[in-house]
Amino acid sequence: MAGSASVAEDDAATAEQPAPTGRRKLILLAAPVVVAALGGGLWFSGVLPGLLGLGGASEPPAEVQIEPALFSMPDIIVNLNVGAGRRPSYLKLVARIEIADSRDLPSMDAVVPRLQDLFTTYLRELRPEELRGSVGMHRLREELTARAKVAAHPVAVTDVLFVEMLVQ
Repeated sequence: MAGSASVAEDDAATAEQPAPTGRRKLILLAAPVVVAALGGGLWFSGVLPGLLGLGGASEPPAEVQIEPALFSMPDIIVNLNVGAGRRPSYLKLVARIEIADSRDLPSMDAVVPRLQDLFTTYLRELRPEELRGSVGMHRLREELTARAKVAAHPVAVTDVLFVEMLVQ
């Protein structure tokens, strides 16, 4: 009968504890959800990683001033495509290549032979009529800029500027 007495005591102990109400169950279930949502909001807003020391550098990185620079190309002298039976015509071109970052100037020295080759082969196919007027100059600038971008690929070429252009 000692076993039945302990069962009766257990029933009495459970009867003394009030059963959780619906409101209390809601609070117990909603509390972890609210804490998780608050933690996620703090994490994605950047507050929590900073508090935990996971944010990396505490001060923003200093802005690097990127200054454009001009690279001087060697003079290019080519004979133009004039056709058979006409007097030969020559072009002398002195140009500067504008690059986006002045720190890339040393790497431009390595691509000068490729630039000269691309420029020369393009210029040899031009006729003197194609170089007349502002439209001809603009087209020449665009074509040379496209070729310079290909030749100096890691370097960001922004423009080709003409210093001297003589058609004879």
